Amino acid sequence: MKYVILIHSNPQPWGHPTGDYIAEQQALPQAEREKGMAEFDQILEEMSKSGELQGGTALGDPASARLYRWEGGKPIATDGPYAEAKEHLAGFFLIDVASPERAEEIVATFSGPGETVELRPVWEG
Repeated sequence: MKYVILIHSNPQPWGHPTGDYIAEQQALPQAEREKGMAEFDQILEEMSKSGELQGGTALGDPASARLYRWEGGKPIATDGPYAEAKEHLAGFFLIDVASPERAEEIVATFSGPGETVELRPVWEG
């Protein structure tokens, strides 16, 4: 079963890892932040070794994005990604797991204070 883990963020200023720019993360004791990063690195390594991690990447500054919509039969480009939203997509991971429960177990390690992480099945029409 394939899922995508979408990392939503609203750090100001923009940067990676996004947790370094989120007030709730910055308020944590340094030891707790380091422990969280170590656990995150560990789950990525485990998923890489098991083949569950199919890919993923951090995305660039949303201020550099362009949004394309169709108008009058042709695409019109505007600054993106969504000017009316404060949150933006910061990155994603593609995973292939044996069950929905395993996907939920993994995604629970991808979130911390002030973060929003989305788990969505990949459509395999």
